[in-house]
Amino acid sequence: MARGDDIPSDIRKRIDRCKAELATLGVVLRGSVTRRYMPCGKPGCKCMADQPVLHGPYYQWTSKVEGKTRTVRLTKDQAVVHQQWVDNARRLRRILARWEAAGEAAAKNIQKISSR
Repeated sequence: MARGDDIPSDIRKRIDRCKAELATLGVVLRGSVTRRYMPCGKPGCKCMADQPVLHGPYYQWTSKVEGKTRTVRLTKDQAVVHQQWVDNARRLRRILARWEAAGEAAAKNIQKISSR
């Protein structure tokens, strides 16, 4: 009969690496950080010229909250921090994908043991 402790050491090591990486993440934030340049729309402004010089940069963080897009304007310093947190969220998704792949490998291993 297969048991949960029948996981090979190489798969356990993969899972342990995922756990260790999770501990290093810090704040995790979904969404994206963008830098935008925009026109103001005032007649005679340099942003309305034939060769427009747009205003900015303006930084913003955008995410989905309860199915609705939410955009928040940020300072440059806030944008740097938010970007680090968004990068952490991306790392988290990659770590979880590797952890799930290790789980699938463990499941296949147990299935092989059970079918013997």
